[in-house]
Amino acid sequence: YGNEVEAGQGVARAIKDGLVKREELFIVSKLWNSFHEADKVEPIARKQLADWGVDYFDLYIVHFPIALKYLDPSVRYPPSWTTAEGKIELANAPIHETWGAMESLVDKKLARSIGVSNFSAQLLMDLLRYARVRPATLQIEHHPYLTQTRLVNYAQEQGIAVTAYSSFGPLSFLELDLKHAKDTPLLFEHATINSIAEKHGRTPAQVLLRWSTQRKIAVIPKSNDPTRLAQNLQVTDFDLETSELEAISALNKDLRFNDPMAYGLGIPIF
Repeated sequence: YGNEVEAGQGVARAIKDGLVKREELFIVSKLWNSFHEADKVEPIARKQLADWGVDYFDLYIVHFPIALKYLDPSVRYPPSWTTAEGKIELANAPIHETWGAMESLVDKKLARSIGVSNFSAQLLMDLLRYARVRPATLQIEHHPYLTQTRLVNYAQEQGIAVTAYSSFGPLSFLELDLKHAKDTPLLFEHATINSIAEKHGRTPAQVLLRWSTQRKIAVIPKSNDPTRLAQNLQVTDFDLETSELEAISALNKDLRFNDPMAYGLGIPIF
């Protein structure tokens, strides 16, 4: 996301000041689409480690199951979805090639675990057929408008931890100017969410996060507000009733906001 140098500086300062030790931190990064070819994986991982100023990632994730044409970091970094000419061009690297290179990162102790993001159940099934190092986690868009129940159940049955991003639904995508995000009612204002929040004396955000964590899904909410950061951590000291969990899940519309089709790929990926 273009902030790994700054994040690494923060980590270095925290360690120097004695606030934390490296082994107390769980640092995660991702392999971008334009580095899927086998010979591109380790070099970019090493660059990211250097940017962070650490020797290993606790978890390193394949960002999307989409291989894009390689763009050298010296030309533009982070590379985004397009080439230097502003075009979206696919590469021919299959997932098994990328995953083999990811596994080598574990062998070389550059990553303690590896995972995937934005994979479907079918892609997971394929990956598990040949993976020497099984994916530790699956990170997906997950909120009441996109519950992905069958995918979550399959991953968890396979012992793969599921992590939810965009737990607040359209709110995360308003800044990207996505029309269907603007046209979708905010979950924070939904009557179902608000009534449950009022009953438990919690915020709508806390209810949404607890809905996930109570279903054994990890959450990674983001906020710049210190009060909301603290509130987002206070979501394991209360439980929603089964009927409340079901009421929230019933809001599902199979509505995906982080859709490569919206970025101009022109082909259905999911």
